[in-house]
Amino acid sequence: MNKLSLLLISLGFTLLSCEKEENERIEDINYNPVINPENFTDHITNNYFPLISGTILTYSSQTEEGLETVATTVLSETKLIMGIACTIVRDLVELNGVRIEDTYDWYAQDLDGNVWYMGEDVSNYENGVFQDNEGSFKAGTDGAKPGILMLADPVLELPYRQEYSFGEAEDWGKVVAKDVTVTTAYGTFEHCLKTEDWNALEPDAPIEFKYYAPGVGLVREEVSGTDEFLELTGIE
Repeated sequence: MNKLSLLLISLGFTLLSCEKEENERIEDINYNPVINPENFTDHITNNYFPLISGTILTYSSQTEEGLETVATTVLSETKLIMGIACTIVRDLVELNGVRIEDTYDWYAQDLDGNVWYMGEDVSNYENGVFQDNEGSFKAGTDGAKPGILMLADPVLELPYRQEYSFGEAEDWGKVVAKDVTVTTAYGTFEHCLKTEDWNALEPDAPIEFKYYAPGVGLVREEVSGTDEFLELTGIE
């Protein structure tokens, strides 16, 4: 049995699960990814999603509401989730210089090189004032389960869960193109991976397309049906 087959088994994945998600949203009790801490490493080195402590990536997007900026920082601290020391990444989002979201994401990489999304601690703000923690979840707590953020060997048109907390966090993704060239305010990147992401909780919401550059990670996001995009503006 090849690595892909083993991964699909560990994810409890079938193509029918994706179809079911589109047609009727019911709790997927069959989705039970197998997580063994001994099968994970201490570092995230996936070529399309490397996380090096201290790295800061900045992004910007011109929206109808104004200029949105995102500062993504790979922290040196880790968080223990399901027995795994997960890498912490902070995403600070501001609109016209005012904070609208401050999130701590948790990632882990297995020995095959797949990057798992283990949860997030979300703080939402309105006019700079804290509102709630909607969207937060932690794998292994209250029925929440981890998902795949980036496959070690991306497969075209293979849907996969990126996260799973029923009614709270239910994002999906799939790779739709390889070897793409992307130009951002920071520079031009070749051999990029393009993914299509959607949220099962918002079936009518626009689909997002994301581009990942080798050795860098996310460099651009696009929202289908609009002219809005988020692009990489700097790396420290």
